Amino acid sequence: MPTAPRRISESGLYHVVARGNGKQLIFTDDADREIFRSYLARFASEDGLSVIAWCLMDNHVHLVVQDDSRQLAHAVGGLLGAYAKYFNRITGHVGSVFQPRFFSEPIEDDGYLLASVRYVHINPEKAGMCAASAYRWSSYREYAEGDGDGLCATELVLGMLDGPTGFVELCAGASPRDVGFEGVVRLGSDEALRIADDIARAFDCADAAAVKVLPISRRNVILAAMRGNGLTIKQVERATGVGSGIIARVM
Repeated sequence: MPTAPRRISESGLYHVVARGNGKQLIFTDDADREIFRSYLARFASEDGLSVIAWCLMDNHVHLVVQDDSRQLAHAVGGLLGAYAKYFNRITGHVGSVFQPRFFSEPIEDDGYLLASVRYVHINPEKAGMCAASAYRWSSYREYAEGDGDGLCATELVLGMLDGPTGFVELCAGASPRDVGFEGVVRLGSDEALRIADDIARAFDCADAAAVKVLPISRRNVILAAMRGNGLTIKQVERATGVGSGIIARVM
């Protein structure tokens, strides 16, 4: 089956997720994470991407990037390819390290940008590992403390939040089901409807059923968030009343 083309972000902003093939570990120790960060800095610089936020988990990576030059596929493909070669060489692993196609979701408004940045940083908390502020392998400290090597471009988000204190408050106000990409999760119909309503309200919409009457751009952002939180196309269709064909095209 042909691969659907990636949706282009008019703002140039994307939430990117790369997962280990078969959910395998992609980092064995901190040295691996340092190598990945060095490759991220290199390929972002070469292709003109700005890294807005990042978080390296055990078997997947979250990024928020600004891609004004429309080099996202080339930059991320180069990054993942270079790291996969390194990983296979030092571990003796054979075969694909990452899933064949990385996930990218356009970010078209300020609210969704802040939700995505918050989600990236609270990933360690969602995984039950530690507080976001205690996790070394994300851009949290670059935002909260100005502690970093220049990899992350924090100015855009900090300007929206009136500085580091606003960023800390943003992350502290996150809910367990904050907006983001979780992959395939099996949810019952009642739980799916509750999640759909929660996500709609997070975007200042009365409930999931009200999503279908929103302007198309706003509607699609919420539909993408529902899919990103593990709801199937059929579950989103039942909760919102939006046709399955429309839902399928927003991801």
